[in-house]
Amino acid sequence: MQIEQLRADDIAAVEEAVALQRAVQEADSPWTHPTTTTTFTGMLRHGWDGEAPRGYLARGDAGTMVAVALYWTSEWDNQDFAWLDLAVHPDHRRQGIGSTLFRALCDVAREEGRTKVGTDGWESDAARGFADAMGLTLGSQAINRRQYLARTDRVLVAKLYDEASDAAAGYELLRVVGAVPDELIDAVVVMTAAINDAPTDDLEIEDEVFTAERVRGYERAVAAKKQRAYHLIARHRETGELAGHTIVAVEAERPTIGHQHDTSVVRAHRGHRLGLLLKTAMIQWLADEEPQLESIDTWNTESNDHMIGVNEQLGYTVLGRGLEYQRRL
Repeated sequence: MQIEQLRADDIAAVEEAVALQRAVQEADSPWTHPTTTTTFTGMLRHGWDGEAPRGYLARGDAGTMVAVALYWTSEWDNQDFAWLDLAVHPDHRRQGIGSTLFRALCDVAREEGRTKVGTDGWESDAARGFADAMGLTLGSQAINRRQYLARTDRVLVAKLYDEASDAAAGYELLRVVGAVPDELIDAVVVMTAAINDAPTDDLEIEDEVFTAERVRGYERAVAAKKQRAYHLIARHRETGELAGHTIVAVEAERPTIGHQHDTSVVRAHRGHRLGLLLKTAMIQWLADEEPQLESIDTWNTESNDHMIGVNEQLGYTVLGRGLEYQRRL
């Protein structure tokens, strides 16, 4: 097996990698939306927030691509950590390909001075067996949910919105499409850090560090994947402080598909049902702006009872459980 870097400008290799990932999704998580060349290329170039992962691919003796991996690190925070995303083609499993690739990327992490690695997989005996073989321990587990908008009770959404509005009478909602205005960026940076209060269970990770550059990097990454970002922000009327926000990205290529990004409320402003206000207001906004939208996918750490409670009120359906593993090098 030969391991080489996967570059975003190698169109043929990228298309092979996308086909491989689609085969993996069909085998392991048939409910997930298939990877597209646009989203994968955007991820290779921009990552989630401007820090692009390093792509790797593995080829067998005949030159066939048998596995793809993304090697994620950050210079903003958690500089001792590397996250490894591995995908082995279903036709080439149980041949030592995944373990060989994993060990090779652990070597890369060691060479760069990283002391911890993490990886994840859909809940299955195969994922648990691989983790055991690689000396990984379970750090957290998360649930993938989907809201099917045609099934959403709009009367209930309106009722919940009205109830939340009454509890949050001291706040107003700001709508932003795409990048936030320059005059809000510093306040958005402070507000975005509220995501650090979300549970991470036993994962040995530090809080994320946010700056204006990182927020702008996230906005560019969303645009590079050809997604329209709808950003709803709660602002305290009396002080002008930004109290919380929610973001949904709608795919331009597949405009029936939406992705829930960050939803968080600043600690000092909790207790006013802002999370429910933001989520219900977003549903109503998207109904006007993106009437063709059919579904929104979200992820929550399984121990995040509060946000899960909000999503369940809004009719989100459980799709699958992801297991997150870690290991010290």
